[in-house]
Amino acid sequence: EEKQQKRSNREALLKIILHFLRMKREDLAKILQSSKRLQHLFVPSGTSSGRCQIKLKSNLQKKFQRVFEGVAKGKPTFLNQIYTELHVTEGETAEVNSEHEVRQIETASRKPDRPETTIRHEDLFKPVPGREESIRTVMTKGVAGIGKTVLTQKFTLDWAEDKANQDIQFTFPLTFRELNVLKETKFSLVELVHHFFTETKEAGICRFEEFQVVFILDGLDECRLPLDFHNNQILTDVTESTSVDVLLTNLIRGNLLPSARLWITTRPAAANQIPPECVDMVTEVRGFTDPQKEEYFRKRFRDEEQARRIISHIKTSRSLHIMCHIPVFCWITATVLEDVLKTREGGELPKTLTEMYIHFLVVQSKLKNIKYDRGAETDPQWSPESRTMIESLGKLAFEQLQKGNLIFYESDLTECGIDIRAASVYSGVFTQIFKEERGLYQDKVFCFVHLSVQEFLAALHVHLTFINSGINLLEPQTSTSLVKMFKKHYLKRLHQSAVDKALQSPNGHLDLFLRFLLGLSLQTSQSPLQYVVTEIGNGSNATKKTVKYIKKKINKDLCPERSLNLLYCLNEIKNYSLVEEIQRYLQAGRLTKKNLSLAQWSALVFLLLSSDTNLEVFDLKNFSSSEEALLRLLPVVKACSTSDFISLLKDCNLSERSCEALASVLSCQSSSLKELDLSHNDLHDSGVKLLSDGLRSSQCKLKALRSCKGHFFTLQLMCILLRLSGCQVTEEGCAHLASALSSNPSHLRELDLSYNHPGDSGVKLLSEKESNWKLDILKYGPT
Repeated sequence: EEKQQKRSNREALLKIILHFLRMKREDLAKILQSSKRLQHLFVPSGTSSGRCQIKLKSNLQKKFQRVFEGVAKGKPTFLNQIYTELHVTEGETAEVNSEHEVRQIETASRKPDRPETTIRHEDLFKPVPGREESIRTVMTKGVAGIGKTVLTQKFTLDWAEDKANQDIQFTFPLTFRELNVLKETKFSLVELVHHFFTETKEAGICRFEEFQVVFILDGLDECRLPLDFHNNQILTDVTESTSVDVLLTNLIRGNLLPSARLWITTRPAAANQIPPECVDMVTEVRGFTDPQKEEYFRKRFRDEEQARRIISHIKTSRSLHIMCHIPVFCWITATVLEDVLKTREGGELPKTLTEMYIHFLVVQSKLKNIKYDRGAETDPQWSPESRTMIESLGKLAFEQLQKGNLIFYESDLTECGIDIRAASVYSGVFTQIFKEERGLYQDKVFCFVHLSVQEFLAALHVHLTFINSGINLLEPQTSTSLVKMFKKHYLKRLHQSAVDKALQSPNGHLDLFLRFLLGLSLQTSQSPLQYVVTEIGNGSNATKKTVKYIKKKINKDLCPERSLNLLYCLNEIKNYSLVEEIQRYLQAGRLTKKNLSLAQWSALVFLLLSSDTNLEVFDLKNFSSSEEALLRLLPVVKACSTSDFISLLKDCNLSERSCEALASVLSCQSSSLKELDLSHNDLHDSGVKLLSDGLRSSQCKLKALRSCKGHFFTLQLMCILLRLSGCQVTEEGCAHLASALSSNPSHLRELDLSYNHPGDSGVKLLSEKESNWKLDILKYGPT
């Protein structure tokens, strides 16, 4: 009633203002009435559309004011009480990244804190300074569990509570989970809105173009509709019936309701389903910064000493610390550590991801025993019912992971042999692992609380199936009786087939699954699972053979991402021999004298990337003055997070092969390389041409380029200095440089080409710089 009175007062005040303006200034009255920011006040509460808006806001408040994030059903938490402002930035990493999202988080943890445009959720559709065109469609990216859905819920709740975006008359939040089950049903756009938001149907609203409307489409990565933007029919009539797929493509393209605003959220890998020309602004949810991680745990644990111990423990484990960028993982970690500290005073805290997830499963089983079986906290966690549930959920997790599915419908569960009624029981019991959702008038939708939980349960299913029955789910079946006779030998085979499958994955989607599967084989992992595993034995011999196999694979010419994941796998089974060996070489200053194997190079990269100390200067001579060393250590150059990173590659026997690799660094948005010294390397004009391709990239922010004597070229992404001294650069190389600077004037301030052979024409090309070049100093000195 109070809100209704305030709304009526605002409407009355506006009418008075308009009345006075029309006496002498009709022009101002028209401007005021056409203002989009005041448009909502022209939906009088006494009209059918006004009553509809009030009812819609009331229903959305009821729906979104409480959340169940990580909390058992029946104990919701008010969103406004727990919401923490997320780090949302305009723009994104330019390069397409199809890696496993955990690898993306691990890579992002090394990125520099550079100036960014931070956007508050309430300002999402507001004009951006310096941008004249209006924003119709916003796409927000972020890895699973980073907080995208909660962000949309907060946006909707603020609108419904009249706290923000009151220039919007109607907000329609939809999820692709809900839209998926309408795949075979035909609707018009008006009918689709009426279907989900019955308030609009009751009010008889069909002309949505008369209102400022926002559609929120949450979870593009969960979409099971074709979204065929190229072949779908063009539709402009909001009353014409067609498939939901055609409706969405035309709504997103702006053929339907061009005046509407759209907000689409997605995990990064699925973003390319929407044509870039259909998106006006891209934002990215970055997750918790390091200070926010600490803030989270200090809020969760009021005891200062307890909070300090937990924060300190997480910092000692690189894997755990990185994963805590994801809010959901912070909650999982807090859930586990709270239980461990309470039940094992002075006990050792979980250090690996596998140990963390095993304990998470134990905590959930313990809660189930207490809540549903009326057991004591000290009772064995794994009742027969719990075992059955875990086995069923593990089977579902594994089979759907193989298909790439993260959400499941009744048909998916039936395929896995899970009765739909049983699934509802699982979601009611293991609420913090397995969730059941129901859209308006829709079938039930199931999912795991986070992708990593699904991957862990999938690995557990493969592990338990082998241990309990001798069946290797990762390769064609072998006689189970034979496997049981030689189980230790075949456990090694299970691990090897898992390693091979993970390496064959083009995007690393089995990387985390592999870490969990190997981690489960440790003896320390068996004890908490003793009531699930029918037979516990000593698999240390198999683990040793697995370590040997992994090292053999690392010693092959793998891409850096796969090698790094295998090193994380060694960490998961607590084998640190490769990294410790490299550490000894570094500490003794003997690294430059060693002829490192491929495995040792990979270990060195892993060590440098895992270090808390940021490199400010990368001097290749500290490792080896060779082209092979540069190519092996290139991931370090790409990932360095120091804002003024300098790479010294002077006189390191580099050739044009290195130039191609360095050009990829220059064109990589995430690189923070500021200065690159390539003096006295035989790069020649062909090498300069390759480097120029990097300079030509719109991502390159090189500010200074110096070259002297020979074919040398120095290059940097956000580079201040580029030295090409003595690199045998001729007129041809100067032409490539001039072309690159014309394509991307960037920030290059200084170019040093001394001790080269630019010739008069080369000097002229670079001296007669174009007006938009930032080049202040050009040195070409003696030849």
